[in-house]
Amino acid sequence: MHSSHFKDQRKPSIVILDFGSQYSELIARRVRETNVYSLVMSYTTSAEVLQEIAPKGIILSGGPASVYSKDAPVCDPLIWNLGIPVLGVCYGMQLMVKQLGGEVEAASGKAEYGKASLSIDNPKGLLENIIDGSVMWMSHGDSVNTLPDGFIRLAHTSNTLEAAIALFDKQLFGVQFHPEVIHSSQGIDIIRNFVYKICTCKPDWTTNTFIDEAIAQVRKQVGKKRVLLALSGGVDSSTLAFLLHKAIGDQLTCMFIDQGFMRKGEPEFLMNFFDKKFDINVEYINARSRFINKLLGIKDPEEKRKIIGAEFIRVFEEESNRLGPFDYLAQGTLYPDVIESAGTNLDPKTGERVAVKIKSHHNVGGLPKDLQFKLVEPLRRLFKDEVRKVGKALGLPDEIVRRHPFPGPGLAIRILGEVTSEKLNCLRDADFIVRDEIRKAGLYHEIWQAFAVLLPVCSVGVMGDKRTYAWPIVIRCVSSEDGMTADWSHLPYELLENLSNRIVNEVEGVNRVVLDITSKPPGTIEWE
Repeated sequence: MHSSHFKDQRKPSIVILDFGSQYSELIARRVRETNVYSLVMSYTTSAEVLQEIAPKGIILSGGPASVYSKDAPVCDPLIWNLGIPVLGVCYGMQLMVKQLGGEVEAASGKAEYGKASLSIDNPKGLLENIIDGSVMWMSHGDSVNTLPDGFIRLAHTSNTLEAAIALFDKQLFGVQFHPEVIHSSQGIDIIRNFVYKICTCKPDWTTNTFIDEAIAQVRKQVGKKRVLLALSGGVDSSTLAFLLHKAIGDQLTCMFIDQGFMRKGEPEFLMNFFDKKFDINVEYINARSRFINKLLGIKDPEEKRKIIGAEFIRVFEEESNRLGPFDYLAQGTLYPDVIESAGTNLDPKTGERVAVKIKSHHNVGGLPKDLQFKLVEPLRRLFKDEVRKVGKALGLPDEIVRRHPFPGPGLAIRILGEVTSEKLNCLRDADFIVRDEIRKAGLYHEIWQAFAVLLPVCSVGVMGDKRTYAWPIVIRCVSSEDGMTADWSHLPYELLENLSNRIVNEVEGVNRVVLDITSKPPGTIEWE
């Protein structure tokens, strides 16, 4: 392996070897919060490859397996002799112990899940300035029984004798808890200690650094060729449009396909904002009638997604041929997309996806294989929160940078049952009122997602002494960190009253408003 694998991108200062933990991405994000560049790579990455990459530190993630089980994932044991500091987290710590001659067994008393108070025995290095009794998040059924030669205990809990360990001579450290989760009160401080004090990393992964490097990389990759970007108006594609325009100017053409399922006023806002205000070339494609005609009589949400995805591909193909030729297709692929599309099949030499998989347009279908584009994906090393920072630094307004997530098929999947123009107009108006009232109440940025859903049933109501038979609107507002889990937002009664009154009075075809108070799990955020 040659370091040329990383010639066109920054080498990671911290490498996270992934053993299948649901928190591996989170570890990478926490390291980046310290302004240090980190990447997730497969646990199969060899010591030779790691030596070539030469990170300042290595973190071994947790994982669902037991280190003593037959098919337990293991890392290259030569990693311990590279002279690179290593931090093992949960499974990573147990693997370190087992490979270096210690013993791991099923926890004798009971497994430990949830919060535990950390009693510090030795604050040197990893636990420097960590308060004795700090709460840490435990999640393990196995424990270290015997430490390998040379290791000492740094901390314990009431249930776990070896909660944090170290072999100072080789800069090897392990913790039996998860410092990366928010439930660990000083977890980020432990990560800072490892990154700064033990690995001596410099805080040089900043928004402005990324922008400068990305612009240089795009110019080098594209040269004088033309680039096409499918613009949706979401934070990813909008940030990408600004970044590419700054890098290559008029070589960029954005295509905005209006399928008729966007929120009220958004197509007009986007065209005015990008095309007129910032002089970014956006081709507006009005395909509303095409899409809604394709959905006539379709009630199943998955079928709707597939139909919308297939039609998007057809429109995109037709219009790219008309506007082209283009050599490059720009996509707002983010780092979680890269990791998830590869799973643990990341190339152990580069940390890259084994095969380039063209990302579906907001999860509504992939682009056809015979579209001969080379991909430009300058955001593919960023997490969502980093994209927002880049967008803000490039001049995008909060209306885009901090907008709530919106599904690719749009309002079509927030209408349960068949989609009609009448229902779309009804839902668009109700959805606008939900967001408008939440903004007025100053709660928009405290809520992860706020929207309306239209149900395919009618109920009896009374309006102006007349009997009505109309649709109900469901209000769905959730609070979340990342969308993986969510709690329903506890809105003030006064706000709920305003929402109900406005929707019933201002939206034609609605006579009832209900509130969804289901968390995720067991429910999902969207209703489809």
